[in-house]
Amino acid sequence: MKPITIVVTASGATGTAALLRALRENGEREVRLVGTDLSERSVGKHECDAFYLVPAGSDPGFPDAIREIAEREGAAAILPQSSFDLEGLAAERESFEIPVLVSGPDAIQRSNDKAESYAFLRAMGLPAPDFRRVSGAAEVEAAAHELGYPDRAVCFKPVFSSGSRGFRILDPTVDRAHQLLHERPGSVAMRLEEAVELLPDEGGTELLVMELASGGERTIDGIADGSRVLLGHPKTREAMRAGLAMYFVTLQNDWLMEIADRIVREFRIEWFFNIQLVGDAVIEINPRISTVVYQEDLNLPWLGVKRALGELSDTELASLSSRIRPGRTALRYFDQVEWDQ
Repeated sequence: MKPITIVVTASGATGTAALLRALRENGEREVRLVGTDLSERSVGKHECDAFYLVPAGSDPGFPDAIREIAEREGAAAILPQSSFDLEGLAAERESFEIPVLVSGPDAIQRSNDKAESYAFLRAMGLPAPDFRRVSGAAEVEAAAHELGYPDRAVCFKPVFSSGSRGFRILDPTVDRAHQLLHERPGSVAMRLEEAVELLPDEGGTELLVMELASGGERTIDGIADGSRVLLGHPKTREAMRAGLAMYFVTLQNDWLMEIADRIVREFRIEWFFNIQLVGDAVIEINPRISTVVYQEDLNLPWLGVKRALGELSDTELASLSSRIRPGRTALRYFDQVEWDQ
């Protein structure tokens, strides 16, 4: 088959190495990979066939920069990795001459705005944390008490965030001496008074103060068409390091797949998605590719690209669900590259 070129944005993201390897080792055709990122210190610079520095995804010039790169490189498709890249590409996706594997603007906005996501989920009758949308120390303190602090721990995070950035647990029982002497910098648990000291009295970043969900973490990953999940499966999410899960086990769980179908339909999510739960509560909806548990006979990123190119129908994609192997396990680990300046 004819070789193709794929543009992969945010090629410094933690899942990049595995994603690039999966696209290359597709077993069907040669793939040329073009990486983009904000920083030259990106694994994509070393693992892709070509690499470009681009503006931030929030920059108005970002979509044009990606379009120019895709045209220059003769790309067949664009695969965004970062939540920060989605909104700009979604707004301009119809103006690209090649497929951009991103949902429409409404789906991106609703998914990225965590307060809107939770409100929508609760209106749908799906389990999601109770929350307050606030800004400033006084509102954070009031919201925490409304949700039960100090009798129970609560948590907060920015209304728009990615990869656990800004997430903190507010727990009155935190042992600060233990944190100081035995934990790595950046512990996610702190006392309410500590958070209040660091925040402006009023205004600043919009935050969600929320119930603290408890239980095991699970996600559903897959490919959707805006009305249903075409292909996907749940998995566990375990062994956290620096806010990132490092160990995953594929599950068979019809209830989780039903939740994913409802969310995909109501949010109108297209292409790749990742829905995260803690216990039975939905806490994250990511309309993008995330960490994938790969199988030699089920390469989710490659299947998504084939669908985008019109080489795989929705019916054919859905029929591959029989290949999903519950118990398939992935262990993520740190690696490195070396080069001479």
